[in-house]
Amino acid sequence: MPSVPQAFAPDQMVRCEECLRANPPTKLCCLYCGAPLPVTEKTADLLKPSLKPVENSALGHNIISLSQALEVQSEALRQAAELLGLDPNDLRRLISGPTPLPLARTHTLEEADLIDRRLKDLAFETVIVSDEDLEIRVSPPTRMRSVSINENGLTPKLILERDESQIPWSHLVLLVTGRLSRKRVELQERKVVRRKNEIEDAIHFFDEAVVDLYSENPNAKFRILANSFDFSGLSGKRLVVAENISMLLDLIRDKAPRAEYDDAYYSCRQALEVVWPCGQQTESRGWRLERPGKYTVGTITESSNEDQFTHYSRLRYFLKGQAKSDSDQDEDYK
Repeated sequence: MPSVPQAFAPDQMVRCEECLRANPPTKLCCLYCGAPLPVTEKTADLLKPSLKPVENSALGHNIISLSQALEVQSEALRQAAELLGLDPNDLRRLISGPTPLPLARTHTLEEADLIDRRLKDLAFETVIVSDEDLEIRVSPPTRMRSVSINENGLTPKLILERDESQIPWSHLVLLVTGRLSRKRVELQERKVVRRKNEIEDAIHFFDEAVVDLYSENPNAKFRILANSFDFSGLSGKRLVVAENISMLLDLIRDKAPRAEYDDAYYSCRQALEVVWPCGQQTESRGWRLERPGKYTVGTITESSNEDQFTHYSRLRYFLKGQAKSDSDQDEDYK
């Protein structure tokens, strides 16, 4: 049954300080102008997150779970799922992952704070990480075309940029692996006068291994895309890309034992869809006249998990940096 809108008395309504209009006390932002609404003791417990989807291109705030499924009671799980607008099974998958994963993504810090407080009241351990913290826009991954390796370290060879200086093996701190999948659907509809429309489609799939490398230098964030990477500098190069990327990873892990290795993205990908969905873009080809009485109109729809993987990879790097900072502070206190 559809939910019945909740009614509020006039004295319960909250007036927006910007446009002076009355809003329900459950809202964080004005329904009319979008400005943050004042929060009082009376309205604090009535507030509800809107959880409107955040575009991949927008900067959002992510509520990250540090809890494990075994630590959360079933009733708390049910209430948290209701708060987040998730199926309880989806929420359980998110908190059962091998690494901390996002439970929600919001437009504003105020909404993220609200969700964070409510989850902590349910005994969840959470932390807010903004997209600005992940630095995806200001410091996107730098593509490597090849790499030079010796006993001292590796030197990235870059695409359309000057080559980087050598990174000592002891400076590598994190390797994150996964697979990038792209799907391209081309749809073309022929409209013929006085005849049934004809529809043609073509579906293309692209898939490749991806590796993100991070060092102690926060500006050194590199990415290897296996299908466009030159493995010629790799001793014992094979004909199959999958074997070459595996050999390269084994070599780097052997030379840089300090670097943490994360290959959990593939197992977490389905769970991440409810918070960080794959990006999708649709482009229209417009109308074309093939001959008198016959027109075609086409669209191209592309979907990719690249943004999702980048968010996952940067989250792992950010949390690793936070853990190191906390450890360093603990050492200072001793």
